[in-house]
Amino acid sequence: MPTIQGKIIRTFEPRSGQNDRGSWMAQDFLLESYDQPYPRRCLFSVWGADRLQQFNIKEGDDLAVDIDLDAREYNGRFYNSVRAWRIVRITPPQPAPA
Repeated sequence: MPTIQGKIIRTFEPRSGQNDRGSWMAQDFLLESYDQPYPRRCLFSVWGADRLQQFNIKEGDDLAVDIDLDAREYNGRFYNSVRAWRIVRITPPQPAPA
């Protein structure tokens, strides 16, 4: 699946709960790409307390994020899901000299 690169510009509060399979935890992050002059934003989720601890994402981090895209139907409407499965810390690109 796709890889997106950029800077984390916002972290959201973690969510947790219980379901048939036990407890779960997830957190959303907003990444802004390095695309110039029009950077794009992507909201993605990390699922699992173990992955949240492993990735240890903070605002301002420069990351390459491998994501899975999926759509689910609920009451006749479809909703997209963007989940990160691998995250690598990167060095941001340097602006080109004028």
